[in-house]
Parts: sequence; C-alpha cells; structure tokens
Amino acid sequence: MTELILLRHGETDWNRELRFQGHVDVALNAIGLEQARRLAARLAGETAHALYASDLLRAQQTAQPVALQLGLTSVTDPALREQCFGQVDGMKVDDIKARHPQAWEGWLRFHEDFCMPEGESTRQFHARVMDAVQRLVAAHRDATLVVVTHGGVLDMIYRTARSLGLSGPRQSEIPNAGLNRVRVHEGGIEILAWADVQHLADLPPQPVYDQRKLVATEPSPSAL
Repeated sequence: MTELILLRHGETDWNRELRFQGHVDVALNAIGLEQARRLAARLAGETAHALYASDLLRAQQTAQPVALQLGLTSVTDPALREQCFGQVDGMKVDDIKARHPQAWEGWLRFHEDFCMPEGESTRQFHARVMDAVQRLVAAHRDATLVVVTHGGVLDMIYRTARSLGLSGPRQSEIPNAGLNRVRVHEGGIEILAWADVQHLADLPPQPVYDQRKLVATEPSPSAL
C-alpha cells in the first residue's frame, strides 16, 4: 500500500488569462510562488520517502521549496505532464473559437476519444497518467510519495478513484497548490483528502474553471 501526496502546481499568469497551458513551459507568477512556499510549510513534519514532479517549469518551481522542506531530491518525470492540446496549447478560448471552431465544438462534448488538433485524447492521457502512477507505486511499495503535477493529471486520478467515466466534464475541484492525498492498493485508489487549501486561505481568490458550465453554455474555457 502506497500513499501519494498529490500537489497541483501553483498559479501562473496563464491561469489568470484562461489559456490552455498544456505542454507549454510557463513560470509561476508571484501568487504561484507564494502558494508553493506555503505548500512547503504545510508539509513540514511530514514523512515522505520520495518526490516526483512533472518536467514542466510550473511544476518544477512548485516542487523546489517542497523538496527543501522535506529534505528530498525532486525527480523529474515527463509522464506527469499536463494533457497535450497540440495546436491550441497556449491559446485563449476566443482564439481557439476563431482559428479552430470545429475543434472547440468537439471540446465541448467532453468525449474521451476527442483530441485537439495534434493533441492527446482523454483516453490516451488517462493511460499515460495511470501507467505513471502504477510505475511509481511499484517502485515504492509501502512508502509515501509526494507528486507535483497538473490539474488534468489529478482529474484522471480522481476519476479512476471514483470509478467515473472519462467522458464528461470534471466532477471535482482542483485548485492551484491544492493538497490531495490518496492511498493506492491492489483494490484501487482510495481518496483520503482532496482539494485541501487551508494553507492558502488569505490569498487572492483563484480563477475558477468549471467544465460543467460549458456543457450548457460557453462562458469560459476549462484552462489547465
């Protein structure tokens, strides 16, 4: 049985601008750096045996203070990257509507086999994420791991734990610099805590990405 402390990266300017970040290397903004510092402080006294992080800059910057706090070396793992959105990586939703209108219409259906042009489908993304999780668990039996990653990755783990399908919008909150805990065992994934942001209580409100609203309307993107 392995416990995972799952951390989403801190805020970036592109989160504020409602862009699809995908595989683009975006740095944390000032708020994101403070969120990362607070995450590290929140984990003071935790016993963890290893720390893994996506190779994208926003995850690396979030992992740095956590690694220092826990006395661990952050191991880079590209399999923990966000979903790839291909040609629309880095774009705002209005630009996607203008340049890729059919792709935007497809996105709003939230089907597991849909992908943006040259991007990664949800089914492909889920397979990549769960392969990474199982690989890390196999390498660290009966240990506690810290994993610094992205909103989409956490969504795939949440869906698996709750036995939710891959189609349809997100069903969970996944805030920047949120703290999540799961236990992985032979029977599956058990959620111990999710979207814990006590350490961020007095910081400015975060951008809210609610995919469920996109099913009926089209007000804002599901930025990741």
